[in-house]
Amino acid sequence: MDEEVPGSLGTRASFSLRLGQTIFSSASLLFMSLGVQFYGYTAFCYLATVMGLVIPWSFTLALVDGYSILVKCSIRQPGILLVIVAGDWILSILTLAAACSTASVVDLLLHADGPYCSQKLCSRYQISAAMAFLSWFLSLASTLFNLWLLPSL
Repeated sequence: MDEEVPGSLGTRASFSLRLGQTIFSSASLLFMSLGVQFYGYTAFCYLATVMGLVIPWSFTLALVDGYSILVKCSIRQPGILLVIVAGDWILSILTLAAACSTASVVDLLLHADGPYCSQKLCSRYQISAAMAFLSWFLSLASTLFNLWLLPSL
C-alpha cells in the first residue's frame, strides 16, 4: 500500500511543514531571547527550552524529508514512523503548553496594577508566544498526517 498522504513523512508538504516549524520556532526563541529579563519568569524559560528542543527536531526531519524527495525514496517503516509520531506528539503538547503559559504571563504582566513589563519588552514576548502558537499548529498538522498514515503500514 503506497499511499501518498499529503503532509506525511517524505512529501513536499511535510518538508514545508517542517521548514515552517523550524522558522517559527527559531523566531519565537529569537524574540524571547532579545530581552535578557525573560529569565525572571518560569513560563518564558520554559518556552525557550521547548523551542530549543523543537528547532533541531524539526530541522532534522526537514532534512530527512528533503533527502527523501531528492532521492525519490519514501521512508515508510512502521517503527521509524511511530517514533516520529510519538516525538511530534510530545513536542506538540509541550509547544502548546509553553505558548499558552507565555501568553497568559504576558497578559498578566500587561494588565497588572503596576508596570511589571515595558510595552516594548512585553510586545516581544507576545510575538514570541504567537510564533510558538504557529509552530504548534504546524507541528500538530505534521503529527496528524503521519498518524493518519501509520495504520496503513
